[in-house]
Amino acid sequence: MTKPIHTMIRVLNEAKSVDFYGRAFGMRIADRYDFDGFTLVYLASEESPFELELTINHGRTEPYAMGDGYGHIAYVVDDIEAEHQRFDAAGLIPQPIKEFHREGALMAKFFFVQDPDGYKIEVLQRHGRYR
Repeated sequence: MTKPIHTMIRVLNEAKSVDFYGRAFGMRIADRYDFDGFTLVYLASEESPFELELTINHGRTEPYAMGDGYGHIAYVVDDIEAEHQRFDAAGLIPQPIKEFHREGALMAKFFFVQDPDGYKIEVLQRHGRYR
């Protein structure tokens, strides 16, 4: 049996990224490892064992190119409106809440936000398949 344990993104500024993911999603540093040339920071929340691995390449000064292959990371919340208001009040610049309907029924209610490196993050209302 397999299970996903983390996803990794490269970030330019460790402090900004740790602050963003802490304020936005309640993620805290679970582990931090310094190596010659790079640092790995694992962020986790109390809600899920899944972790976000931040890779900080020492000496990097230019932002990473997102390319056209990356889509987004998704988080699920209990109250999308309250979270949207909280993100807005925290200065995290959430995009407007949107809804997807399929065959006349609500499939998803969500908004997007970007982290300090420009990675898109989807915040979904807990509903249907998004649990």
